[in-house]
Parts: sequence; structure tokens; C-alpha cells
Amino acid sequence: MTVTDGSDLWLRRFHPASDAPVRLVCFPHAGGSATFYFPVSAALQSGCDVAALQYPGRQDRRSEPNVDDIGVLADRIAPVVAPLFDRPVMFFGRSMGAVIAFEVARRLEGQGHTPAMLFASGRRAPSTRRVENVHQRDDDGIVAEMKAMSGTDAQVLGDEELLRMVLPAIRSDYRAIETYGPVAATVECPITALVGDADPKTTVLEADAWRSHTTAAFHIQTFRGGHFYLSPRAAEVISLMREALRSAVAVG
Repeated sequence: MTVTDGSDLWLRRFHPASDAPVRLVCFPHAGGSATFYFPVSAALQSGCDVAALQYPGRQDRRSEPNVDDIGVLADRIAPVVAPLFDRPVMFFGRSMGAVIAFEVARRLEGQGHTPAMLFASGRRAPSTRRVENVHQRDDDGIVAEMKAMSGTDAQVLGDEELLRMVLPAIRSDYRAIETYGPVAATVECPITALVGDADPKTTVLEADAWRSHTTAAFHIQTFRGGHFYLSPRAAEVISLMREALRSAVAVG
């Protein structure tokens, strides 16, 4: 299948598998990029076409303006992802990416495209609310937040020039997610919430609140770890995703 509508700009396929019976679309966290999902793509390549979103303002899209509004991002991503629904598609969103995936799913369902599953990882439900203002801090304050979350490569944090290049995108992402919601909407696809039991950004209760955002099945899976539990628990998460992908193929 030839995908148009700007997918070459937005989507990264590290291990193309155009003949695979199922697709997984991955949405990065705040400050993250498509390359975060390279290990996921490598692990699932034998039976799944994995596509990772590349938001504007980072890596090879660094010269483009950052987008600091979740709704605007979802509006731009939805038409790029829509052509992928010629087979079962699952969404995996990490932190901010979980909310973007949810908003893209809302838009696509209005066009007759319903994901087979939405994995919401490390993010409280859209209907929950916390007052956060990381995006209003100075550069040092944002760097302190990044170190506290342990989600940024130590090499980046130690390289002043590289750090200054990525900070605008990180600030923009924080502005987008911290000014989002609360939203009480639902989607028709099943939702699986994944959360670390020591995540300072999302409690198990806040993750469980995703159940009110789907009219289909809901499941929550708790892992030992913090906000970036995914890295040390990658094998467990990939196993869970692999099983869900098999189920989607069987049903589809």
C-alpha cells in the first residue's frame, strides 16, 4: 500500500512490514521522538507493521514550528493515520502520546475508523486534572524536571549545545499537555492503561479513570517502576502488545 497525505513527514518505519496483517501506531511522550520506539519496532517486526509518529520541532523536523496544542496536533495527525486502516490498527501512546492517541482516535471514529486497541501508557485519564506549570519554568527548571523523570538520555542532559536545541520542543510539548483538558469524551475502541506503581505523574487510580473513556472493554496493567517504567519492563510490555496484536488479527 502506498501511503500519502504527508505520511513520509509524520511516520517513521524502522522495520517496514507492509504485508503484515496488523499495524501499530506509536505516539511519543513530551520531548520524545519516533526513535524512542525503535526497540518496539525491532521486537514486533516479524508480524506487525510498526509506525512511529514524528512530531514537528525535533530531530529531522527541527526546523518546523513546534505545535503546543493537543487538539491541533490531533487534527494534523488524523488524516495521516487514516489511510493505515486497511487492516486492524492499534495505537500505543506514551504519556503525552496517550492523550494525542486518544484525540486522534476520537477524530478517526467519526470517519468510520476505530482502532482495535488503544494502549495508554504512563498517563492519567483525560477527565482527571492536576495543576502543572513546567512549561512556565526557566530552562533550568525544565531540565530539572527532565532529570527527575529520568526520561531523557544522560548524554543529552550533559551536552549544553544539544540541550539548547531540544528545549524549545520540550517546552512546547509541556505547554500542550499541561493546558489540555479535562475532557470527558469517550471512544469506541478498547483501552488498556499501563502504569508504573511509583509514577509521580500518574497514580494507579488516575490511570484506572481511563475506563470511563471507552464504551468497549477496559483493562489496567500495573508495573513496578516510575514514569519511565517502560524501559526496564520493555519485555513485559512488548509481550502484552504482541498478544493483543494476535487477537486483533484473529478478530479482523
